[in-house]
Amino acid sequence: MARRKGRIIAFQALYSWEMGNTDLDNLLSFEWVGEEKLSKMDDDVLTFARLLVSGTIEHLEEIDNAIKANLNENWDFSRLNKVDLAILRISAYPILFQKDIHPSIVIDEAIDISKEFGTDDSFKFINAVLDSIRKAG
Repeated sequence: MARRKGRIIAFQALYSWEMGNTDLDNLLSFEWVGEEKLSKMDDDVLTFARLLVSGTIEHLEEIDNAIKANLNENWDFSRLNKVDLAILRISAYPILFQKDIHPSIVIDEAIDISKEFGTDDSFKFINAVLDSIRKAG
């Protein structure tokens, strides 16, 4: 459960960063979560979220290239839904760079997050792209 919460916070942080509302230091402090919610979270959740956010941003060019390479030819990267993009990015990072986490777990979590925060069909799109990245890696 800690990793699930960490992934959701990382997704929200990356979405905020993409939209230009929050700088990296504020993202990683998680002040935007709110003091009350933050006080109820385990350090493991926040540490995992920080790892996902900082690792994703550090490897953003490689992650975006992997996403672009695995998009259907009808999809234009620049027109991706920003929620889907944030989920793809925080999920592609562990698939590509954290070999200790099994890709199927990452993909399942990404699907669940997309069902909660994305459009009705986001989970299908995210599943296809991430599975393609997994197979390419």
